[in-house]
Formats: sequence, C-alpha cells, structure tokens
Amino acid sequence: MDAAADRDGYIAVYPNGSGGIGGWLLTWNAGACCGPAAASEVDDVGFSLAVLDDLSSRVPIDRGRVYATGLSNGSMMAYRLAAEAPERIAAVAGVAGAMTLPRFAPRLAVPVLHIHSVNDERALYDGGLGPAFPFTNTSVLHQPVDAMIEQWLVHDDCPRKPRVETPVSGKPGAPDASHSATRTTYARCRDGTEVILWKLTGAGHVWPGGIQNYLPRLLGPGTKVIDANTEMWRFFSRHRRTGDR
Repeated sequence: MDAAADRDGYIAVYPNGSGGIGGWLLTWNAGACCGPAAASEVDDVGFSLAVLDDLSSRVPIDRGRVYATGLSNGSMMAYRLAAEAPERIAAVAGVAGAMTLPRFAPRLAVPVLHIHSVNDERALYDGGLGPAFPFTNTSVLHQPVDAMIEQWLVHDDCPRKPRVETPVSGKPGAPDASHSATRTTYARCRDGTEVILWKLTGAGHVWPGGIQNYLPRLLGPGTKVIDANTEMWRFFSRHRRTGDR
C-alpha cells in the first residue's frame, strides 16, 4: 500500500504476526484462526493497539481516522480489531478472509467493506473446510462470506434494500478479461455507517490490483478488475470515529 499511501496522504502500517518458520508463515489470533497464534491465544488485539499507541508517540496521527485492513488471516484479524476495539477503529476492510470470531458483540457500529472472489480456493466464499496451509496439515473452517455480511448488517442496523451496481469486467485482451466484480452497498445504516461487498469472479486468493501472478499455483489468478487500495480509500475517507461513532 506504499504507493497508494503516498498518493492519498495516509500512513500505512504493517505489523507482523507471530510464530512461523524463519520469518515465514506468521499468523494472527483472529479468533478461531489461525495457526500457532490462535492455538496459543496470543493477545493480538492488545498488540495491535500497542502498535497504534507507539505510532502516535512517533508521528502525529488523527485518532478518529484509524482503519484496519488485511488479506486472508490478516483480514480476519482486522475484523477482530473492529469487533473488539471499535472505539479505536473508524472502519474496517477485509480481503479474502471472513470473520472467525466465536463471540461477536461490538460495542459500536462499524462501517464495513469486504472484497472476496467466489473462485478463491483457499478462503472459500461459501464457507467450509479449506485446503491445508503450505507445509502443514492444518486447515481452516471458513465462515460463508454472506453469513458474515449478515452479522454486520444486523449489528449496524442496515436497511435491507441494497444498491447493486453493474458488474465491472476485466479489460479485453488482458489476463483477467473474464473476471468480474460486483459492488453491493447497504447504505444509511446506524450512526452513518455502511456495509459494502465487492463480489469477484475469476480471481484467486489475492489482493485485487496488487502484484500479479504471485504464487499462482498456491493462490490462484491475480486480478486488476478492481484496485483494492483505491476502493478502500474511497470507503475509508468517508468515515471518521467521533464520540459514539
């Protein structure tokens, strides 16, 4: 997100998970997932909030405009932050990883953006047991994306008449020409929040608009049908945490 942060004028912070092997396969305790972090019940919410406190001692930040995002297990962790520390997180955006919280009871309404491909073969859109992590026998039971969206719709008290926009298609002749992305927006939710779902086809377990063809045998096809960084900032920039919101 460095180039996007420079372009749009925000600070991008990349904390590391824990465990792993030689700095690889680090995980977050996002609730029911993932790996050693969840098994050891690492306090990753406390760690993330400590990172924010440390950051604020180093550079001036607007505490009302702190946002959480991540990919895969990082997406799950972003949702845990939003659910368990909503007074610190103004909005959340997850990519290719649905929430895995055994208990869901945020104290405040939270704006939500989720991006996920129906062809993601690792974090299954429709839920269920995904394939084992690389070099392990550990698999994750994924929550269906639509079920997670429903949890946030109920919590944020959203009207049930969404705006479904015309699908965006890949550019003709491009590797992702057959891919599509459809945005569904539930607006005018409680305290000015909203819930948005970008539902993709054709893409794998990837960050849309990011590095293309990165480990395609493991993650599936990359895509530029939308740019996740651009869509997130359009979303984040509309929301600010003030008082009870």
